[in-house]
Amino acid sequence: MSMANRKWLDDGKRLETELVEFRRDLHRHPELSLQESRTAGKVAEALSGLGLTIRTQVGGHGIVADLVGEAPGPRIALRADMDALPIEEESGVPFSSEVPGVMHACGHDAHTAILLGAAHILSARRRSLKGTVRFLFQAAEEINAGAKAMIADGALDGVDEIYGLHNLPTLSAGKVATRYGSLMGSVDRLEIKLEGRGGHGAIPDQSIDPVVAASAIVMGLQTAVSREISPFEPAVVTIGSIHAGEANNVIPHRAILTGTVRTFSPQVQSGMKERLARIIQQISEAYRCRATVNYIEQTPVLVSTDECVSHVEQTTDRLIGQENRVEAAPTMAGEDFSVYLNHVPGCFFWLGSGPAENAEQAYGLHHPKFAIDEQCIALGASLLSAIANDRLNGYK
Repeated sequence: MSMANRKWLDDGKRLETELVEFRRDLHRHPELSLQESRTAGKVAEALSGLGLTIRTQVGGHGIVADLVGEAPGPRIALRADMDALPIEEESGVPFSSEVPGVMHACGHDAHTAILLGAAHILSARRRSLKGTVRFLFQAAEEINAGAKAMIADGALDGVDEIYGLHNLPTLSAGKVATRYGSLMGSVDRLEIKLEGRGGHGAIPDQSIDPVVAASAIVMGLQTAVSREISPFEPAVVTIGSIHAGEANNVIPHRAILTGTVRTFSPQVQSGMKERLARIIQQISEAYRCRATVNYIEQTPVLVSTDECVSHVEQTTDRLIGQENRVEAAPTMAGEDFSVYLNHVPGCFFWLGSGPAENAEQAYGLHHPKFAIDEQCIALGASLLSAIANDRLNGYK
């Protein structure tokens, strides 16, 4: 490894203690989507003194900070998310969440620390930068609302490319995973209201049972995937909640169902609304119920730009060696970074955060026992800063 490449890693290492402590503070005080006021305040405080132009309350509690180089050039954005999840922590770490029922079970606390580290590294290199680096600290990723709100408040104005990462506990710390084309699935929300006619459970002929209709709809929706979409096009329709009635001997008047719809291509996603609404309406009519369908398109398929993926791979290989980079497996999990990619070119990649051995058996994202190997934080800061620097200046 050349001295120049080693310096990027050394820069991250020198910040490691500070960044880990920052991450642990956020971990102790997690905040749910749209409530990230303390987190945003800590980030703004940590950015002060770096010579950045800082905007707060962007898209809610988001922060946009610009580092302007000494010479003109493109504007490269780096993004991290900040919100936590409504999960009771069971990790057992000494810095566990002090907020009942709320946990950083997806590692956004680490992402925030990583981007903060990148801001420190790059601000020390301002004189060599030919262009601008924009740091996006985003709120409300977990509810698929933050990216849209940031963009509406001008976070992407003038941005030429954007890069981001997500920790992956089932990939060993020290490794990176990239993928050309689709990496993560689209996310849509499905809400169904069925109205029948309530009555006594012993006299079903005098009622119209929305529970039976709901049961048929749950099963019927699966034909949208098995019989209307090519088997070579991944798609998932999951009904996650059904609410109907209170008593065992009463046929309820209505039933409420909610679900999630995932696809892996924009073309398939675009047809799901009509397809599912048709199936729901026709099945409900067969059971004499009236259906109201609300289909909410939340995030598109996450598709990175080939040129930007290539750039991330080249930078990664220079810093940690090609042997530490693997091809990422596709996943139907969603990420609202995909919204940014619908506006500007960019790349999203996985940063290993799991144990050196048997990482694939580690507790995954959103698990109450989720934990990370904190060595990934310094490496993530080095990688993001080098990716932005290389894109502005070429190799340095």
